Amino acid sequence: MADIIQLLPDALANQIAAGEVIQRPASAVKELLENSIDAGATMVQLIVRDAGKTLLQVVDNGCGMSETDARMSFERHATSKIKKIDDLFAIRTMGFRGEALASIAAVAQVELKTKQCGDTLGTYIRIEGSEVKQQEPCQCPDGTSLSIKNLFYNVPARRNFLKSNPVELKHIIEEFQRVAMAHPSVGFSLHHNEHELFHLKAGNVKQRIVGMFGKGYDGKLVPVEEQVDFIKIYGFIGKPDSAKKTRGDQYFFINNRYVRNNYLNHAVFMNYEDLIPREHFPFFCLYIDIDPTRIDINVHPTKQEIKFDDERSVYGFVRVSVRHALGKYSVTPSLDFNQEQGFNILQAFGDDSQTKPREWPREDDPQQFKTMPSAGNSASFKETAANNGTARETSLQKNNRKNWEDLYELPAIKQTAQGHVTIESDFERHEQVEGGTERLFQGPADRTPTQLHNRYIISPIRSGFILIDQQAAHERIQYEHIIRHMAKPQGSQQLLFPTTIQCAPADAALLREVLPEINGLGFDIQEFGNHDFVIHGMPADLKGGNEQHIVESLLEDFKNNLAVLKLDKRESLARSLARQTSIKAGQSLTVKEMETLIDELFACEQPYIAPGGRQTISTFDFRELDGRFAAR
Repeated sequence: MADIIQLLPDALANQIAAGEVIQRPASAVKELLENSIDAGATMVQLIVRDAGKTLLQVVDNGCGMSETDARMSFERHATSKIKKIDDLFAIRTMGFRGEALASIAAVAQVELKTKQCGDTLGTYIRIEGSEVKQQEPCQCPDGTSLSIKNLFYNVPARRNFLKSNPVELKHIIEEFQRVAMAHPSVGFSLHHNEHELFHLKAGNVKQRIVGMFGKGYDGKLVPVEEQVDFIKIYGFIGKPDSAKKTRGDQYFFINNRYVRNNYLNHAVFMNYEDLIPREHFPFFCLYIDIDPTRIDINVHPTKQEIKFDDERSVYGFVRVSVRHALGKYSVTPSLDFNQEQGFNILQAFGDDSQTKPREWPREDDPQQFKTMPSAGNSASFKETAANNGTARETSLQKNNRKNWEDLYELPAIKQTAQGHVTIESDFERHEQVEGGTERLFQGPADRTPTQLHNRYIISPIRSGFILIDQQAAHERIQYEHIIRHMAKPQGSQQLLFPTTIQCAPADAALLREVLPEINGLGFDIQEFGNHDFVIHGMPADLKGGNEQHIVESLLEDFKNNLAVLKLDKRESLARSLARQTSIKAGQSLTVKEMETLIDELFACEQPYIAPGGRQTISTFDFRELDGRFAAR
């Protein structure tokens, strides 16, 4: 039999490696920014077009490369940072595997310009699909400029798997933020489609946080700083009132390298257990300096996972440091008025760590929701409640009747001249009496719904009663109303006094991307410059007076939907707006409003489940109720 084993061609081997190292534009951004940091740059520029699909360019003022090094940098496993096996366990630089540029060049069109300080000429190299097309001397400033054009141009299947521009831009911004936060002494800027999203001057950690997330963070930060023999921690945590529903503003840096570690995250979250609502996450940006020999960072291709030789001690140190900072700055209540300023890790880690913690969701195990299909529409709740005597649309009448019949198997349903749907007969029960005759029990003629604790609605039916979650039910109603009207532009109610909102640079970039879709819902929001936006109008059926909160919450929900549920813009915005405009648990409703809500719910195409997956209706029949009162 002929020999069949052979070495892969270099181009094919590089493409396979690229699948592991370069998964999306943000992966290339991370590698290029880290190379600039390792080159000693004091200013790094990132230029992006079409969320990195057309262009990614990083320009720095670092040490640059010689002609030989420039060419060698595109070879696989070529690195200046590893010379012997022991170097793997004493790494303090960023990139070290020697695969990034080779992998990028295998799946993109790459142009490199680089010059060392003192050299007269620099080096220009152009590579396409691992093949060097051009190499020659060139005029360029000191440092390095590397452009990546048409990422995955020669791997169409990989390019087709890229997400929408808002999603890919979100990932790019996240990687940019992580590198910029890890190195506050270096200046950074980010441009996307000719818009400057970030311009961060070199400074300290607090200045970098404020520059990154906005001036609103200036008064929300609590400093953390502790040190023992083998480890040091410093940075900032957020006050409890700054916690958000979305995860993402949590940063751990080990020896100036961003890492993901759910165990350390839990050490921080435990201190906020009784300070913030459930499903909220506190802000923190914490830096840990530790002996490189006590950690292993070569456990994952992205180098964002890490192992400690004594993880339990590090957990205790982080937890107690955060608790000490919260107590020291009077953020947490304390009954120990003689609290010692120093602390003992072993003592603090003893009894407290054995208490059962609140279950915080893991970053890699987000809560799963059932994605509902696009559905029809129902009229707005308030409008229908106010105009209860007007006739309904025929499609709504059909949906209402069908859903009632399917769920309760009602014998007959009548429609009044005004368009109301009523049940012809209430529940019936038969009971054997003396003489073998049957006595018919009919339900109460009054089917008026009742509100329970301003949260649930109880409505009698023929077989028992139904319990409706008023918030989940109204979210379903609003969602189908929004989905139907997103197909055509909606009118906007102009505000007498326009409202200006100031966004963090990352939020401004995201809002700019989805602004056409948001305005299509009936908003009138215009960009004002410098990450500011002006709200000129709101959808006509929204209650005024809280415009800024609605828009900020809409954007926050949208970010969460992108990160966790992977929804498209249309579906995500519909869910977010439905949640923001629905009635809430704790809100008192009149009888007419409850009746209208029930009618509108059963007019929906999917009345039993809210858009987020919550159940809207629970049914209790007489068999179940009788069983609860049966003799024991």
